[in-house]
Amino acid sequence: MQTDALLDRFLTGLEPLAPLAVWAHGSLAGGDYQEGRSDLDLIVVLDRPISPRTTWRLAKVHARLRHEPLAPHLHCTYLTPDAVENSARPHLTWAHEQLFKRPVTPVTRRELLTFGRVLHGKAPAGLLPPVPDLELDEFVVRDQRDFWRPTLEKAELWRQVPWVDVGLTTFARATATLRDGRLITKREALELLPELGAPAEVVEDIRRRRYEDPAPPTEEWTARRGELTRGYLGPAIDRLVAAYA
Repeated sequence: MQTDALLDRFLTGLEPLAPLAVWAHGSLAGGDYQEGRSDLDLIVVLDRPISPRTTWRLAKVHARLRHEPLAPHLHCTYLTPDAVENSARPHLTWAHEQLFKRPVTPVTRRELLTFGRVLHGKAPAGLLPPVPDLELDEFVVRDQRDFWRPTLEKAELWRQVPWVDVGLTTFARATATLRDGRLITKREALELLPELGAPAEVVEDIRRRRYEDPAPPTEEWTARRGELTRGYLGPAIDRLVAAYA
């Protein structure tokens, strides 16, 4: 399995840095991983501050993996023990084949604590503080209101597959978290979306592309899919935020 080979090489590359822990979250941990389609969402906890030299060494680890077939799907954020408690603090991250900084959100932290997969070292509960329900719910509402709702004004974005797929499944997952107190997988999100009134043909399109191997879409369908998604998500997000803000 290409995933296991990539993870083995990655863990071997990290050995000189002696990480305290390496964890998987997202679909790789939640049981809905689709090789070649799903991202490999990882967290590494180092035992030292991330200096410029450490950043250079981590960049080399990722550079050495660049010829692996699944390397573009490997996303990893690097934490240090002194920085694990602040969910708003940005951390060094490798994703989309570059280094930048972003936070480890309350959703990711709750995933890790609930079903995170330990690839090396300590379990998440040994290093991460609990995520209170109120903190989780406030983040989910804020993410829908302040990030996803404004992007619906940018029609060109919604002609791209990731925006449609992630926008709809994130909305369903947000609804499950706020309404039922659950974290759900993308497969469960696709099962929930019809109940929430999402356009059935778009949901089926996402399902086919994730679990089957359909033909490439036509330009007409790409445009229609984006407009259907935008037309649904705008009012749906407004109702969700009004109910739980």
